[in-house]
Amino acid sequence: MSNRRYVFDTNIFVGALLFSTGKPAQVFQYVLRQGEILVSFELLEELNEVLRREKFSRYITSEDREKFLEALIERSILVKLTEKIQVCRDLKDDQILELAISGSAKFIITGDKDLLVLNPFRDVQIITPEAFLQNIESI
Repeated sequence: MSNRRYVFDTNIFVGALLFSTGKPAQVFQYVLRQGEILVSFELLEELNEVLRREKFSRYITSEDREKFLEALIERSILVKLTEKIQVCRDLKDDQILELAISGSAKFIITGDKDLLVLNPFRDVQIITPEAFLQNIESI
């Protein structure tokens, strides 16, 4: 198994959970098999808050949300954020960068344009699920 470390933005986790055959889910499944997913308390807190939003209640039950979060915690590496980064408009985007740097990630997978324009950020590749899947052989 590769020891490549990956950070997923919240939007990728949501997409992977809601659409099991979509590109975010494909990347998520690949990384579960071939790499290591990094999470932080801050990211888990944000993900839990997002998944509790009313608009998602018609797609997933609270039980499915809890199972997903529990499985994610079990299969991920919990990283303590050790460096404060302030380069994004959105503080939640800065937390993604902090997680990647603190955990020595190789990739950030995101659909967020504010993060994508920073590619690469201190040797961390910031790419979309589509770009990841297109280049999977060379990753």
